[in-house]
Amino acid sequence: MWKIRIGAPGWLAGLSGESGVKGVVASTDVSFSQLFTHLTHVPIVLSADLRYKRWELFGDGQYMEVGASATLPGLLFTNANVHVKDGFAEGFLGYRLINCDKAALSVFAGARYNYEGGDLSIFDNGDARLIILRELLGIRKRLDFSGSIDWVDPVIWTRGKVRIWRATSLDAEGDIGGFDANSDSAFQTERQGRTLVKKPISSEDWSYQLQGGLECQVSRWFWAQLGWRWLRTDFVSAGFTNKTDLDGPFVQGGVNF
Repeated sequence: MWKIRIGAPGWLAGLSGESGVKGVVASTDVSFSQLFTHLTHVPIVLSADLRYKRWELFGDGQYMEVGASATLPGLLFTNANVHVKDGFAEGFLGYRLINCDKAALSVFAGARYNYEGGDLSIFDNGDARLIILRELLGIRKRLDFSGSIDWVDPVIWTRGKVRIWRATSLDAEGDIGGFDANSDSAFQTERQGRTLVKKPISSEDWSYQLQGGLECQVSRWFWAQLGWRWLRTDFVSAGFTNKTDLDGPFVQGGVNF
């Protein structure tokens, strides 16, 4: 007999780390408490869990966009705007090694589709004293960089659950993915005098995720979760850099079929 669970997660994730397009890298640090002031639209999230005896199928996904501004320690370029787009969809086939009323332990193997995009604008604050200097150096008032990339990573994952009181369970899960499957040549853009040059750097492709919390079976049909989730991405390829952490509290409600 199949058991089906559909959930609608709400992840108040903060974003921190380094992101870059076309070799230009900038730092982003937006805590989950600042999330609502930096989100450019409501995140899209969904999860589905199917089980037949000891076999399991699981999938979920998320898409979010975050924007931030920063002041640069310079004269010719004094301000920067960063817009980061982050999304993933993943699917897994799993098997329950432990399957009883009080505890469960499953292992999964699958893949995660990743999408990363970014826009970076660097500009001056309009100080009239620098107009002549900028003209002599041949530097524009504004530099814009944008780009996107997508890739698919292999992922292995484990999930466990222990019932601690009546309909309340303690859940924990974690995964590791990438394994440098999509690593390739990479570069970073630097200025040498009046010229922008590409400097070769190491390429990498890894991801790590941990999640834990409490789950309560509210009724025969409805369940709810509360906990914390962390996702680390270390991806550098071509001129794209995404070395970021997404972490924060999550809540999820769902229905059983």
